[in-house]
Amino acid sequence: MPGLDLFSHPLSGQPYGSALELCLVLVVLAWIVTLVTGDCCEWMDRLWALSPPVYCLMVAVLGGFDVARVNLMTALVILWGARLTYNFARKGGFRKGGADYRWGVLKERIGPTKFLWLNIAFVAPGQLLLMWLFTSPVHQAWVWRDQPLGWLDGVSAVLFLLCFAGELIGDEQMWKFQQDKKRRIAAGQEIVQPFIVTGLFRYTRHPSYLCEIGMWLAFWLFAVSASGDWFHWTGLGLVLLATQFIGVIRMTEKISAGKYPTYAEYRARTPIVPLPGLRR
Repeated sequence: MPGLDLFSHPLSGQPYGSALELCLVLVVLAWIVTLVTGDCCEWMDRLWALSPPVYCLMVAVLGGFDVARVNLMTALVILWGARLTYNFARKGGFRKGGADYRWGVLKERIGPTKFLWLNIAFVAPGQLLLMWLFTSPVHQAWVWRDQPLGWLDGVSAVLFLLCFAGELIGDEQMWKFQQDKKRRIAAGQEIVQPFIVTGLFRYTRHPSYLCEIGMWLAFWLFAVSASGDWFHWTGLGLVLLATQFIGVIRMTEKISAGKYPTYAEYRARTPIVPLPGLRR
């Protein structure tokens, strides 16, 4: 089944080309929202969980659900999106003012005018195109749709699910910690430990980010299995995603270090990647 073909581009006539067209339509809509409201960050946070499953579904649907590898990849990304949507919703992300707190910190630091231009130049196009890019391995799987599933697909699926389970556990541990902290504050009780250091957070400072990168690494491996090629353009999204997470981690830790005097000690003894010998 052909793509939507709203305009001519290198992926015209292909299912993932239709996903690109949808992505560009969303970019324009995000620009409009930014110009009207001065901020589109709330919508970016919401689209982060919704866009990747839609892009993969477009490939699966327009391909007639005839490609087993594409179907498997799509099912995994829908699972990923469901978890992220649930976790985002219970934290109030779909309510007005529910954007990630770091957007507010950034806006305060650089000022409203620069933040507006940041929305127009980077947040709207950059984030939406990044979502499209890190789901692009599904296009490689569609291109090589005659290749049967192999052992690397099995490895990829297991790695994805293990990282998914890790992120699910980390989410729940963080949620329970934050809810208990709010309860203690409301009751006027002393907060001895203001940030989480137990569970998965005992071994890595950022289990969710680590697992997130692991899931999209596994997603990229499906494309490697399909094509037999370790170096192709659909790996660019994984690289850019990991680069963005490095920046987010640095910003998060700078905020935490400013709020909590003991965070430096936790950072010194707990690595991000829990490899043997790194934890003190």
